[in-house]
Amino acid sequence: MTGPRSVIIEADGGSRGNPGPAGYGAVLRDAETGAVLAEDGSTIGVATNNVAEYSGLIAGLRMAEQYAPEADIEVRMDSKLVVEQMSGRWKIKHPDMQPLAAEANSLAPFGTTYTWVPREQNKHADRLANEALDGKRSGVTVAGEVDPAESLIEEVESPAPSIQSQTQGWGRNVGTPTTIVLVRHGVTPHTVEKRFSGGLASANPGLSDEGRAQIRAVADWLSPLADRVEAVVASPVRRTLESAEILAEMLGHEIEVEPGFAEMEFGVWDGMTFTEVGEKYPDDLTAWLGSLDAAPQGGESFRVVQARVLDGLSRVLDKHAGKTVVVVSHVTPIKTLVSHALDAPLDAVFRMELTPASVTVLSWFNGTASMRMYNALPPGNDVFAGSTW
Repeated sequence: MTGPRSVIIEADGGSRGNPGPAGYGAVLRDAETGAVLAEDGSTIGVATNNVAEYSGLIAGLRMAEQYAPEADIEVRMDSKLVVEQMSGRWKIKHPDMQPLAAEANSLAPFGTTYTWVPREQNKHADRLANEALDGKRSGVTVAGEVDPAESLIEEVESPAPSIQSQTQGWGRNVGTPTTIVLVRHGVTPHTVEKRFSGGLASANPGLSDEGRAQIRAVADWLSPLADRVEAVVASPVRRTLESAEILAEMLGHEIEVEPGFAEMEFGVWDGMTFTEVGEKYPDDLTAWLGSLDAAPQGGESFRVVQARVLDGLSRVLDKHAGKTVVVVSHVTPIKTLVSHALDAPLDAVFRMELTPASVTVLSWFNGTASMRMYNALPPGNDVFAGSTW
């Protein structure tokens, strides 16, 4: 089977006048990851609220038919009427509803379930319907076609609850999330030459001209978030501080330094390429790749880095609870935070690729997290594309 095994449809509709100008919103999500596969916000002319709600349901089922044809479906709506009628518990008496319900039934595969949710938990679909009525959107948008800048702003404004939060029930009060926008520093001469480049005990190179251009592109991209960001936090290492200065100027903040987010110390390997380390320290490299507790001579192990990174995270979450913070850091700390957010084993860091000037968004809800990642491309191209694992 290709595509997701199960999907969630979130649908809503509304009429300004009942009857009056009407529109609907529908969201198709992968049920296992929560990722949005497609969304639709469209107007339907003059209609009632109920007609608009059914139209949203039909739009969601059509997206499921097109983009997840083999998946099991759960429909979530805040319309008690539609949920009860489609579940077969209430009769459909109104002549305007009968053909719409028949169309929905023809699109819904056997086993489709319908769940009522409070309006607060259906805000995405409601927003799409209102954007359609306001003339801001029309039709289906498929994942990968959304402007990443708009996607990031949406994640910061209304981050998706974590998978763990979802499985604990839609009635769970997750509270106000703390959102961390992680930015990897721009390139340095060591980055371009793929040399080990550690923290404060390293050669500590600064950004190259290309690296500064990358971070300026990120700053421009993040600028719509300026009024939502409470702080810019940086590792104390030169290349992160230089990156943070560019971002802080754009976002209007002073820099807070957090030593926990510094890069791993590579000891005697610092400044060497992977090939050079393999030739000069083959046994040490094999041990390092095979154990999270092994460290280069004079350097740190992944376990040691994990401990200080999570200490740094705890300090940031405590100081900026419920706020949005931009954190400028390095490959190893960011991968460590992603592994932690996913509740994945630490050796997952070996299966991630994180490009210079990439952006990773983590939102914490009462100790659990949701995540979105963006990778930077060279200046002159589209600034962001999907992450690589």
